[in-house]
Amino acid sequence: MDSKRGDEATGKTSDDGDIASVMGFSGFGKKARTFDLDAIFEQTRRTAIERSQRVIEERQKEIEMEEEGESSKSVKPSVQSQREKAASSRVQKSDSSSDSGSDSDSDSELIGPPVPPQHAAQQGDDDDDDEHVGPPLPPGYTGSTAHSDDDDDEEGEAQDDDDDNPVKKIPDTHEITLQHGTKTVSALGLDPSGARLVSGGYDYDVRFWDFAGMDQALQAFRSLQPCECHQIKALQYSITGDVMLVVSGNAQAKVLDRDGFSVMECVKGDQYIVDMANTKGHTAMLNCGCWHPKIKEEFMTCSNDGTVRTWDLNSEKKHKSVFKPRSFQGKKVIPTCCTYSRDGKLIAAGCQDGTIQIWDRNLSVHTKFHCRQAHTPGSDTSCLSFSYDGTMLASRGGDDTLKMWDIRNFRKPVNGVSGLTNYFSMTDCCFSPDDKLLVTGTSVKKDEGNGKLVFFDRISFQRVYEIDVTNASVVRCLWHPKLNQIMVGTGNGLVKVYYDPVKSHRGAKLCVVKSKRKEKHAEALTQDYIITPHALPMFREARQRSTRKQLEKDRLDPKKSHKPEPPVSGPGRGGRVAAHGGTLSSFIVKNIALDKTDDSNPREAILRHAKEASENPYWIAPAYTETQPEPVFAEESEDEEPDQEPEWKKRKI
Repeated sequence: MDSKRGDEATGKTSDDGDIASVMGFSGFGKKARTFDLDAIFEQTRRTAIERSQRVIEERQKEIEMEEEGESSKSVKPSVQSQREKAASSRVQKSDSSSDSGSDSDSDSELIGPPVPPQHAAQQGDDDDDDEHVGPPLPPGYTGSTAHSDDDDDEEGEAQDDDDDNPVKKIPDTHEITLQHGTKTVSALGLDPSGARLVSGGYDYDVRFWDFAGMDQALQAFRSLQPCECHQIKALQYSITGDVMLVVSGNAQAKVLDRDGFSVMECVKGDQYIVDMANTKGHTAMLNCGCWHPKIKEEFMTCSNDGTVRTWDLNSEKKHKSVFKPRSFQGKKVIPTCCTYSRDGKLIAAGCQDGTIQIWDRNLSVHTKFHCRQAHTPGSDTSCLSFSYDGTMLASRGGDDTLKMWDIRNFRKPVNGVSGLTNYFSMTDCCFSPDDKLLVTGTSVKKDEGNGKLVFFDRISFQRVYEIDVTNASVVRCLWHPKLNQIMVGTGNGLVKVYYDPVKSHRGAKLCVVKSKRKEKHAEALTQDYIITPHALPMFREARQRSTRKQLEKDRLDPKKSHKPEPPVSGPGRGGRVAAHGGTLSSFIVKNIALDKTDDSNPREAILRHAKEASENPYWIAPAYTETQPEPVFAEESEDEEPDQEPEWKKRKI
């Protein structure tokens, strides 16, 4: 009975458990499972000790077998002792470790057959600390895992050296050539994003190049002459890229939008006023100009009137401030180039007397830095460029020199190099994006060599690299920091773009992969749509919604899609005359009007048909046969010359 009751009770409890599991509360009311941690740790410790002892015994057997052989003489005893020490240390560690420790021990153990004796003999002292994991190495193998680590380190060091070497970063593996014109490209400008390039030259043209929209034909999408018959001196996009400054050979700078439409034109000053600070604008030819690096509405220009002026884009009636460079005697000096510092707080100008003068942007009276003999007096300093860190200033002189200045100690140049020929007053120099290289171009005379792009190390000022551009002078050069591409303007009307497919981004890489577009030829000529608003509905033409649909309709029309008749060759057929143009008028012109017979004597021309008319009359003679009198003609005397006319025929004057 008790057993039956027990079975009934167990059946009942099992049924209750099934119901509880179905209902989702089977775990309610049960006692939590407990674990004896001390017992688990003790068992793990014993297992680890047994496993370590087993490994040590196997090692000892292997060593004894190696000692019995002849080749085991070269094995060093230190290996065995060190391995025994390592094994014993693992045993000690395993006493205080958990079950995860056993796994780490097994991973670091020697796995596989013993190391060949040749390898053990050839290894150095450094191999004593290493353990071989995996299958046996070949007998002739002389390397080690340590050597592979060294190789990896050497490769990493070589890669670091490549990263440290700025010459490796020059993007010159590929190039494209944009044909601006035939005359010197004297201005280049890139917007901050690097999507659009503008070029200006001595041919007065400004061309717009869109890298994303160009194909392999490399054609400019717009060309204009914003300053009429004046050479373009400088082009630069603002920091936002929405407007562009155009500096030309006249006295008024212009600001254009991205599509080339005029936004602003600077006012011209009064040339009869002596003090240039009292005029509203420049009175002589402009030389250079640039935008403020921080304020998007401000830009600067310098002119032959001896002033450097700043302008506000919103007020075109007058300049913002005036800076007047002066010589040592206090006389007016013409600035040939000007630029802002990277933070926009300083304004620098290179002058014709060889000086470089720097002002504080807010103090226009006295210079903050002044170097009297920066370049040869009388030469045009063609470019000033601040480094990206703002401490160094590079100057490209008209005396064939390139110099580096520290604005914290502006008395003498830090470095300089000569022999860089310069024939243009706008030859560029610029810093690389990593601020480690300085780039400039050289000029050449016609058919006397190639113009070069020369790279100098900023610190040592050694010539580290150069590029042969073309057989003309290199005037303009830009190194865009985002694209990592170099744009070069030359003296023969070319714009060259140097890039690297790996190191460069976008820019020229976008257009070289696009194939040339094929020209679409219309299969049939469509008639122009004539708007007749007051025509009757039956005569009114339906408005053309799509040219393509109209072309399809015209293609189905047998009259409109009829192939034109080819010109007639030969005598002609079907009423068509085969003459010059295939028309009746051309036939008359060729056969009658352009008759080569001499009709200078009309009497002879008429009498030429007299015999035929008398023998075979057809039109007039048969009708007047009975009443027609006999014609009597005057006879010519033999004495008179045929060229002389009788007196009564001579014209009275």
